[in-house]
Amino acid sequence: MERTLKELKPGEKGVVVKVGGEGAVRRRLMDMGVTRGVEVLVRKVAPLGDPIEVNVRGYELTFRKAEAENVIVE
Repeated sequence: MERTLKELKPGEKGVVVKVGGEGAVRRRLMDMGVTRGVEVLVRKVAPLGDPIEVNVRGYELTFRKAEAENVIVE
């Protein structure tokens, strides 16, 4: 079942299926290590849902909701 990274709850894991977005946004996500096949663990979500803290390849990263919507996971 495919969902966006934004839809995952704290503690849930997903495997990146697709990185969407345009130009600079997509490139920035991929530069941070968010690529197809990598496992993503959602650590924390701020009370209003922005930002979202995730663990990717052993790194702690923080995404805005708009960025997280571009990452499709299953």
